Order: sequence, then structure tokens, then C-alpha cells
Amino acid sequence: MEFTPYKTARTDDAGRRVTLTGRAIGPAKGADIVMLASLGRPGSDFDEVATALADRGFRVTLPEPRGSGGSEGSMEALTLHDLAADVAAVIEAETVAPVTLTGHAFGNRLARTTAADFPARVSRVVLLACGGLIEMPEKALAALIGCFDENLSPDAHIECVRDGFFAKGNDPEIWREGWCRQVMLMQSSAVRKTPMEDWWEAGGQPMLVVQAGA
Repeated sequence: MEFTPYKTARTDDAGRRVTLTGRAIGPAKGADIVMLASLGRPGSDFDEVATALADRGFRVTLPEPRGSGGSEGSMEALTLHDLAADVAAVIEAETVAPVTLTGHAFGNRLARTTAADFPARVSRVVLLACGGLIEMPEKALAALIGCFDENLSPDAHIECVRDGFFAKGNDPEIWREGWCRQVMLMQSSAVRKTPMEDWWEAGGQPMLVVQAGA
């Protein structure tokens, strides 16, 4: 089974065009799952999981954020509500709503915002490695920042990836590429500009939290 690219668009509240791209996989009549990637990361992070879900009959859509994979639009002074409107436009154009909306790390905030703002398009939310309430440990935060440091040597960079995201014995090479600083800065700013109470409860939609143990 192969991924199929898509391209759609919307007009934002300021009348500006936003181009939205991504890929989908799975039978056309399969139950729809939309998966939102982590901070500054591309939709391809979910390729392996999406393929496995497609093999089980689901239709999985992997949107690209603005600034990644051909998605384009203003990246200044945005909130999570702006980015949620992007997700909702993809759901409307490329799926049969309501969908199961899955978000990893940063994507959990965006998934919850989308569910809160567009409840008719989201039936449930799955949160992978979610956060937002407790400050990240200093070492983990330093590793995350290092993942986007374009001045690090390849060896130093992969150490940041390992320390930030991979348990002992797991190979971080799969995430050596795909770090987009421009997207990270946009998404981080959107989080800061959006009150937590706007998205924390996901609009009351059912939530499944998948979190690693200590």
C-alpha cells in the first residue's frame, strides 16, 4: 500500500491564502485517522505507524505544518487556533469527518485545540507523549533545543536527539533528519500565545493518553 499526496487550501481570517499539503494511506472507505507530528517535525514521522494502521483497514492522513513539505502560509503572530483551522481544513477536504485525531508531543496541543474549536470534525483524540502542564526537566529541554541547533556537529546533534527522545538501546538515527527550525519557532510561538484553558480539555471530546512509564 502506498501513500497518496494531497494539496488543499484555505483563506485565513486576514484573507491570506494558506496552502496545505500532506499524504494519506489506506482504503478510501476506511475509518479516518489524522496524525499530527511533534514540534518542528514532518508528517513522515508517522509513516511506519500509518502503514500498519492502513493494513488494518484505516485511512490515515498525515498533514504537513506550514513551512514543511509544501505547506505555505503566514508564520508570524499565529496562535494554536490558527493552526487548528489548518487541520480542520484538511479534515474537511481529505477525510470523512468526524475523525480520530492523534497528536504526538506538540501535536497533542494542536489536536486538543482542533477538537475544541471544531468539535463536529473530531470524534476522539489520542495523545502520544502529551504535556503542557509540567515544565520539562532541564536536561530534556536542553536536548530538545539542541535538536534544532544548526551549528552543532553531526555527532553532537544526534546526541541531542538521543537524549531528548530515545530510550537506552534504541537507535536515534531514524530522527537524524527532519528538524525544521522555522516550523519549531512558529509552533512554539503559537503555544505561548494560546491560553492553556483554550485547549486543555479538548472541548470535552474523549481522550486516550499514551504515555511512557518512568
